[in-house]
Amino acid sequence: MTEHTYREAGVDIDLEARAVRALIETLTYRRTGTFPMLGKVGHFAGLIDCGPFVLALAVDGVGTKMLVADALHDWRTVGIDCIAMNVNDLYVMNLEPVAFVDYIATDALSVEKMAQIGQGLNEGARQANMNIVGGETATLRGLVNGLDLAGTCLGVQKKEKVVTGESIVPGDVIVGVPSSGIHSNGLTLARRVVEKHASYDTRLSNGKTLGEELLTPTRIYAEVLRVTEACAVHGMCHITGGGLLNFGRLSGYGFSLTDPLEVPAIFRWLQETGGIGDGEMYRTFNMGMGYAFVAPEESVAAIRSIVPGARVVGEVTEEPGVRLEGVEIR
Repeated sequence: MTEHTYREAGVDIDLEARAVRALIETLTYRRTGTFPMLGKVGHFAGLIDCGPFVLALAVDGVGTKMLVADALHDWRTVGIDCIAMNVNDLYVMNLEPVAFVDYIATDALSVEKMAQIGQGLNEGARQANMNIVGGETATLRGLVNGLDLAGTCLGVQKKEKVVTGESIVPGDVIVGVPSSGIHSNGLTLARRVVEKHASYDTRLSNGKTLGEELLTPTRIYAEVLRVTEACAVHGMCHITGGGLLNFGRLSGYGFSLTDPLEVPAIFRWLQETGGIGDGEMYRTFNMGMGYAFVAPEESVAAIRSIVPGARVVGEVTEEPGVRLEGVEIR
């Protein structure tokens, strides 16, 4: 069987990383006067200095998960995904999401589709305790085929409470938190495997169809704000596109995962059916761990008491790189 890869499916994460670096290198202008930028471009969220507070902005979309929704004619939960992909990027820096604006680009408007998208956006806002304060809809026939849903989120936090990863030290433990499934990353590869080898109606051993699994909304990790009030946390990671490689955004130290969380059925099916290697899977999908805390060992009990399913999966090492059971993920 020919191995399916994310690159072969149309997404080259190495090229994407180089392209993003090329873009960031041109972003040299910095505002003068009050409210300067804090930190560098490229973390999970961008920070603005507002005296004793920090404002933060994150932007993300649902991606090609929208094509699965189109195939199933079910857009009720993609709004949750849109909000989740944004607020989870704020939580990793201990930022509280407070406001959101959505952007919908389409080739043709559908009242029913917009109403279903609104249901999901409203539920996501409820889970994150956040206002949706506005948005923009653009009909772009000829530029857009179908519908693209994205959004931008505003977060706030007291400056001294922001978690950047700078406090991470070797010996810290990695506490993994289960995902709700595939979330909103790697869908280009997942769709390729499903459409080539099965259908969205194909039923897995857990009783769910592939379509149901792929449309399961992204988990919103709102418990994070309670965790950081209860115990010391040195860094946090949202496992999105790039899989385990996201840990490299936190620190120059290494991250060794020696006891990963159980891999859900959807990932096992994709890997076996698509003939996909372990390395490709763990650099494309969350593989059942959608979020992680990096903290001193004495914080583990508090984290586990607050976050369902959380447990220690590894530790921080002196040697750089991300390793899964001793094998480096590149």
